[in-house]
Amino acid sequence: MAGETVITIVGNLTADPEIRTTSTGAQVASFTIASTPRVFDRQSNQYVDGSALFMRCSVWRDMAEHCARSFAKGMRVIAQGRLTQRSYEAKDGTQRTVMELQVDEIGPSLRYATAQVSKAQRGTAGAYGNPHAAPPSTDVRAQASAYQGGASVPQAPADDPWGQPRDSGSFGSFGAQEPEEPSF
Repeated sequence: MAGETVITIVGNLTADPEIRTTSTGAQVASFTIASTPRVFDRQSNQYVDGSALFMRCSVWRDMAEHCARSFAKGMRVIAQGRLTQRSYEAKDGTQRTVMELQVDEIGPSLRYATAQVSKAQRGTAGAYGNPHAAPPSTDVRAQASAYQGGASVPQAPADDPWGQPRDSGSFGSFGAQEPEEPSF
């Protein structure tokens, strides 16, 4: 949307996502992403950690449950969303202002890990690389913290287009070597 500040942040979760339900029934997951740059120090001739940025994030509705079931403390994620600012009055009466990322898209970083993605059914959370996330349970936090890393290879449902064999349609042979034409 025009006028919104859209940013992408890559970093590690500082804790398991916390999920709650609002008074209107909408689910929201909250978590913090720590993004620490690596900079080259010419004095010591090595890379060192720069100043960390701790970005508070919130995710709404079905994606909130997806995050709670898929991510756990320490996982490296890539999140994109709208940077928002809100002000409130603290318990001591002082005015405070905080910056928060309203996440539109999020996923695991594959730089140092692998993931197996499975499509979520409407109204239930999926298991993005987390074989412990299904079947649904009332204890969402226990499932998210059970993440073991790596990829599992479950069978794709019959209606999952990503799990079907490639067809030989117009793009099915894209990149394949063309047959040689006869030379006369």
